[in-house]
Amino acid sequence: MSRHQWTVLVLGGLAVLASSFDGSVLFLALPAVSTQFKASFGSLANLGSVLALGSLGALPLGALADQSGRRRLIAAGVAGFSAANVLSGFANGLPALGLARLVAVCFEAAVVSITTVLVVEEVPPGRRGLAVSVLTIGAGAGIGLTTLAYPLVAPDWRLLYWAGGLGLPVAAALWWLLPEGRTWSAAPREQAREALPLLWSERWRSRLLLVAGWSLLSSVLLEPAGFFVTLYGTRTLGFAPLQISAVVVASGLVSAPCYALGGWLSDRLGRRPVGTVFSGATSLAAGAAFVSGAPGYWAGNVLWSALASTATPVLGAWFAEVFPTRARATGDAIASVSGALGGICGLQLAAALEPRLGIGPALALTAPIAFFGALLLLALPETRGKPLPD
Repeated sequence: MSRHQWTVLVLGGLAVLASSFDGSVLFLALPAVSTQFKASFGSLANLGSVLALGSLGALPLGALADQSGRRRLIAAGVAGFSAANVLSGFANGLPALGLARLVAVCFEAAVVSITTVLVVEEVPPGRRGLAVSVLTIGAGAGIGLTTLAYPLVAPDWRLLYWAGGLGLPVAAALWWLLPEGRTWSAAPREQAREALPLLWSERWRSRLLLVAGWSLLSSVLLEPAGFFVTLYGTRTLGFAPLQISAVVVASGLVSAPCYALGGWLSDRLGRRPVGTVFSGATSLAAGAAFVSGAPGYWAGNVLWSALASTATPVLGAWFAEVFPTRARATGDAIASVSGALGGICGLQLAAALEPRLGIGPALALTAPIAFFGALLLLALPETRGKPLPD
């Protein structure tokens, strides 16, 4: 790879790391937040729904990235969620925390989406899956830093949000050092404002619907499961913060090589078989983690994390490859919006079922929905090693 490509990859990984650092605080600290603010399960589900709405902001930001370029939107997004992280530390109640996190999620989702698009556009065709795995490693590193730090400050979750202000100098560095994508620069500019009509044209519509459908259905399970995983471990299984972090650390250690494995496998075997199999398996493992007691919680979380880590770079590369350059960031943002809607449905379904079934069964019952979503991926075209559509 050239120096330009390595620069894009390394700085893109830094942007994704910053987005995942404070983006993972709430799911670790949710038991402490619920105790401090005396929040019910239903209130927490509503908080999760508000956060999911933040992904809606990825759509206008993605469209703007297709129009005006990737570099500036990535840097501005890092600055945006870093400022929102600092504000999160001053929240004096659940509504204030929800508002601050809503803004943060908006920019976090946009940064991850646009960075993935930039990397896919710039690296050699035969290494796209492996390159996206570098971004997922960056995301895992951010989560790992939060996971290791939280037991040291628990239950004072505010300190981690204030530490997120360190993303502001990172944003400045990205503004000056991250190069603009050459693929985007070479794309026809006269059609850049027509991203949404372009994606809805006959050639791209079915791809858009399939990607959006997968995102919606998978999020019905994965959004509430990820949001409530520590609350379930604490309230139902009686785990202390250190034990919860131990589960997350063990999952991270097992998952670390899986990021590269997923990218490597998809670059050799194709996106469709690898992405479909691991996406479907992720839904089954996630559902099982909530209905099998403490041993199953450990095993399910480790397996869930490993499978999801294998699938993430595959799907990230694949979904960027199926859309044209002048609408690629918009297409990825629409998938994020669809996932937000699915997440809201899943969170509200869990809130409705929890009083009668308990947290675990309420979450596990959504696993078949996510599994069906994985089957939709079989209808997407194979894109491994093919030129990116203009």
